[in-house]
Amino acid sequence: MSFRQHLPIRPRRLRRTPVIRRLVEETSLHPSQLIQPLFVTDRAEGEPEPIPSLPTQFRWPLYRLNQVCAELWSTGIRAVALFPVLDAPLKDACGSGATDKNTLILRAIRQVKAAFPELCVITDVALDPYTDHGHDGLLNASGTDVDNDATVERLCAMAILNARAGADFIAPSDMMDGRVGAIRHALDEAGFTDTGILAYSAKFNSAYYGPFREAVGSAQAAGTPLLGKQTYQLNPANAREALKELELDEQEGADILMVKPAGPYLDIIRMAREQSQLPLAAYQVSGEFAQIHAAARLGWLDLRRIRDESLLAIRRAGADMILTYFAREFAEDFQGKTAATDSAAYSGGTGI
Repeated sequence: MSFRQHLPIRPRRLRRTPVIRRLVEETSLHPSQLIQPLFVTDRAEGEPEPIPSLPTQFRWPLYRLNQVCAELWSTGIRAVALFPVLDAPLKDACGSGATDKNTLILRAIRQVKAAFPELCVITDVALDPYTDHGHDGLLNASGTDVDNDATVERLCAMAILNARAGADFIAPSDMMDGRVGAIRHALDEAGFTDTGILAYSAKFNSAYYGPFREAVGSAQAAGTPLLGKQTYQLNPANAREALKELELDEQEGADILMVKPAGPYLDIIRMAREQSQLPLAAYQVSGEFAQIHAAARLGWLDLRRIRDESLLAIRRAGADMILTYFAREFAEDFQGKTAATDSAAYSGGTGI
């Protein structure tokens, strides 16, 4: 005799077929919601340089930058975040290269925008790629901490140069007090009222940044990937403080707020989403990306499924857009799927 429960509510009815699962899907993931970070070098020849701690990622020579942007566009990626990689002789304690009118990042912006005017170009505004000590700003007279206001003054000059070169969004990642308001005022005064600010509003003093620091060379400048930035980046223990930073950046004129890292801070993303009506970005940082690749290489995780699940979780928490090193490969896989495929890139399902 078969047993059959009388259950008027059976949630599995909505999971029965791929088509039904797609109809009731609550969170979507599309290439247009992803931003690809790109590391740029000033080499005039040679192949892109692999980054050991970031598998599948490269330092792109400037002359190859248009090629990779064209490839990204063809996959459906519509936004890139550019990070300059400078040779050691170009760095000093003051990060003077940051305001050189012919510095690498400015040439990169001009080159990309001339070739792809519709591609959204986001530029990092902080001093760590330019300083020989690896900090995001200018050190105080004693060399023991970053000087907040002197740094903000330099960031404003950087922002104007980036905007003049054609950047769509200035992205201050330094976590100095008052820098969003100061940059907004400086841009407006210089006539760049249409240039947006994507603020690294809740950037935590995280151990997940190591591979990025290797990629841009700030770790080598400091002599360690474990450089302490606890006096300006957020304490990982503090959620209310993160909400205060997000609120301040909104009040100062940020167009988009961001939480960084993403995966370990899904609670902050959710709280930020509930607090603000502004678009919200999240940065799936280098350490998150490297962990997933390392586990997959050891055969412990399915790379594609865990990649897509991690991105979907960030979207589900409330992020409108995600900076991720997975952007290109996700977009390539997305492009190759048929309408009948019940893809893990959408829902994490297996199709069974």
